[in-house]
Amino acid sequence: MSDSFQLDGAPICFEPGQTVMQAALAADHYIPHLCYHPEFTPHGSCKLCTVKVNGRTTASCTLPAEAGLVVESEIEELNALRRTLVQMLFAEGNHFCPSCEKSGNCVLQALGYDLEVQATGFRQLFPDRPIDASHPDILLDFNRCILCEICVHASSEVDGKNVFAFAGRGITKHLIVNSESGLLRDTDIALADKAMQVCPVGVILPKRVGFSMPIGERRYDRSPISAQALEDAPRTPSGAHHE
Repeated sequence: MSDSFQLDGAPICFEPGQTVMQAALAADHYIPHLCYHPEFTPHGSCKLCTVKVNGRTTASCTLPAEAGLVVESEIEELNALRRTLVQMLFAEGNHFCPSCEKSGNCVLQALGYDLEVQATGFRQLFPDRPIDASHPDILLDFNRCILCEICVHASSEVDGKNVFAFAGRGITKHLIVNSESGLLRDTDIALADKAMQVCPVGVILPKRVGFSMPIGERRYDRSPISAQALEDAPRTPSGAHHE
């Protein structure tokens, strides 16, 4: 029999090696998150998944599940902090949702709706970052990067190519392309690569297919991000959901 911990008053069973986030999602309990992806090693960079555990805050995507933990997630104190983080991400980049190809498929936008973010809340920085259109099939718009690192992990762990990396620290941290020229055309990235599929915002885009899926019929137009995350969550081998 699996051990369990408490999440917002509900018992959550877990398997050895699972994190609090993984166990919660597998048991149909949504914890808001942005940089966590079920296919890659959790790294806890965005802090949207912060929960209270026995009264102390920690990232649920990297916290190993343990029997007897008392975890709080769906409380206003934490949701207020999550709204602030989302507002900061919108303010730090150039996110113009009505004209963005990723609108309706964007995790940041969907989180904003789910957390009921009403305004940016901060002075927008409007960074001037280059757009890399050098590749014949792929466009990079660095203005939208939220430093989630998912493309870095996908390119390294799945594609085995290490196309992407980060440079700088703090406010100067930014996404770069691993080529001598710094341009995407001088890498071996391909449209079929996993790194092409995982960007949660509109940084990595295939060319010549913009808006081929109409607004209103896209992933988060159909159902909220909380429901989509539970659909995507890996289950136990038996497929059982623990309550």
